[in-house]
Amino acid sequence: MSPTPPARRLRLHLPRRMFAQVLLMQVAIAAGVAVLATGLFLAPLSDQLDDQAMRRALAIAQTTAAQPQIAEDLTDTPATAGGPVQQEAERIRTATKAEYIVVMDRRGVRWSHPTPSEIGRLVSTDPGQALAGHDVMQIDSGTLGRTARGKVPLRDGDGKIVGAVSVGIAYDSVRARLLHAIPGLFAYAGGALAVGALAAWLISRRVQRQTRDLAFSDISALLAEREAMLHGIREGVVALDRGGRIRLLNDEARRLLGIGDEAVGRSLDEALGEGRTADVLAGRVTGTDLLTVRGQRVLVANRMPTDDGGAVATLRDRTELEQLGRELDSTRGLIDALRAQDHEHANRMHTVLGLLELEMYDDAVEFVGEVVGDHRATAEQVAEKIQDPLLAALLVGKATVAAERGVALSLADRTGLPDRLIDPRGLVTIVGNLVDNALDATAGTPHARVEVELQAEGRTATLRVRDTGPGIPEEQRELIFTEGWSTKQRPAHRERGIGLPLVRRLAERQGGSAAVGEAAGGGAEFTVVLPEALAAADLEPALTVPSDPHAHTVAEEESR
Repeated sequence: MSPTPPARRLRLHLPRRMFAQVLLMQVAIAAGVAVLATGLFLAPLSDQLDDQAMRRALAIAQTTAAQPQIAEDLTDTPATAGGPVQQEAERIRTATKAEYIVVMDRRGVRWSHPTPSEIGRLVSTDPGQALAGHDVMQIDSGTLGRTARGKVPLRDGDGKIVGAVSVGIAYDSVRARLLHAIPGLFAYAGGALAVGALAAWLISRRVQRQTRDLAFSDISALLAEREAMLHGIREGVVALDRGGRIRLLNDEARRLLGIGDEAVGRSLDEALGEGRTADVLAGRVTGTDLLTVRGQRVLVANRMPTDDGGAVATLRDRTELEQLGRELDSTRGLIDALRAQDHEHANRMHTVLGLLELEMYDDAVEFVGEVVGDHRATAEQVAEKIQDPLLAALLVGKATVAAERGVALSLADRTGLPDRLIDPRGLVTIVGNLVDNALDATAGTPHARVEVELQAEGRTATLRVRDTGPGIPEEQRELIFTEGWSTKQRPAHRERGIGLPLVRRLAERQGGSAAVGEAAGGGAEFTVVLPEALAAADLEPALTVPSDPHAHTVAEEESR
């Protein structure tokens, strides 16, 4: 025999979609509230109807007992079916539609009753409280069934209690009123439930549109994937709300911007400070692949608005790429200088060979002396005025490159810089950027000339670089110090607009300044003041303080 198949258990399968689950929960809540409200309304309604019936019965009893003729007839006439007490009680009962009106004496004997045969008999319930002078309201059962009763004492003209009046209202009429109210109450509850269901459907439809009809499990998976993606990618992500406040930062964004979780909920200007980085992320500067400098890093930012009025900005670290680009530029410059020197050296060798072949030995010696003397004079002039070896070597090399490009690079007569620089590499970065910009501006122009002036006064170093180029228009003299701004064509391997902002940043780090104006003979004159560039004269030069690591890598940027 085959085994008996196991009984299948009934399982309730909830809908997977978030829209359907929200709708189902809201309808269930609305139905539960409607049932609860109906029950809470019906419970006191029954008590209220009972109370109203008892008060009505008490009011009829009080009105009946207030008639003095009834008390007189009770004491002067016998208890008969045709007596005056019975007739008056029946008249009042008919007029008020009460179930019964019973008038009794102090012994509890009835003098009136809807059933005449009950007249002269004792009442079925205890009249003691009424005969003792108290008003009584109660729900009780008697010869006529369950009624809402009101009992009051009956007094004669002297105020003496001679009996009592008991009035009953049929309890079936009270129950009928309650049952009659229930359909209307259910109708209202059903209407409220229908309105609630409609509202729940509309809300659920909105939720469906906003959640793209996803299930709760799908949303949970998306959130988990989002967290993994945000904290796993090597790009910084900054999410902003419609008010421009930061609502999300991933790990890379915290590292690149140098901020922590305390920035969440704050505006960009509060979290980052005023500057280009905050302007780019806030959308006040538009474009794609926007450059900005944040601390030691060159960042490329892109911003995408979202449907809710906010935005998501991505950040990439371009520091290493900029370093590679500048190293490539330096290598190309060195190759060009070597090629020029090789070409010039070949020409000079040919000249010396020709002079020797022509047996013009004195002329050959004089020619060689002039060539060697020119180079030696340039190096000696630089070394005499610039005593820092790094900076002197930079200017000697720049002089060779300038000569090849047809530009005369010279030091001003007032130049003098002792070997007391605290951060020589930082000054090398500044001088290299400014000299390269000046060479670019003057190369190819008639009588091209670049002059470098370096002066020291106390601990302050002042640098001026003048050129005979076209100069900087007055309206652009602040723009050129903005990250990403440049009038030059962008190279294939890197971005423009980094060098001059870096020059100003390095100067400001030492409490100094960088500015540009018009040179005396035309062209541009850049002035950099570094108040804390030199060690005190009576102290040995301090160990070189490492400047901005990024600063060492961007010394060759042309940013005009």
